[in-house]
Amino acid sequence: MILRRWTGRIRTADREAYAAYIAGTGGDDYRSTPGNLGFQMLFRDVGDGISEVTTLSWWRAMEDIRGFAGDDVDKARYYPDDDRFLLDRPEKVEHHDVVASVTTLNDR
Repeated sequence: MILRRWTGRIRTADREAYAAYIAGTGGDDYRSTPGNLGFQMLFRDVGDGISEVTTLSWWRAMEDIRGFAGDDVDKARYYPDDDRFLLDRPEKVEHHDVVASVTTLNDR
């Protein structure tokens, strides 16, 4: 399994609107791409009205990520209204091989 990680910054006041926007753009694209195993969106307030947003998506293989991202899998993918929300647009994402995974969410 491969984890794809992207991080950017938004205004804290835009958190709810940005979450809804991403659910309908990147989230829909993740779910409709074969080989995607799910995604998560995380927010972290960093002060001065700024929040960091991170998306984590989980994939079976790099070839599946190519189906989502194109040939340059390390290049971040953006959507038409991103400029409305994002304070910066990092060019690259990170990919990590998942070598261990334990989930206990369903046990609670």
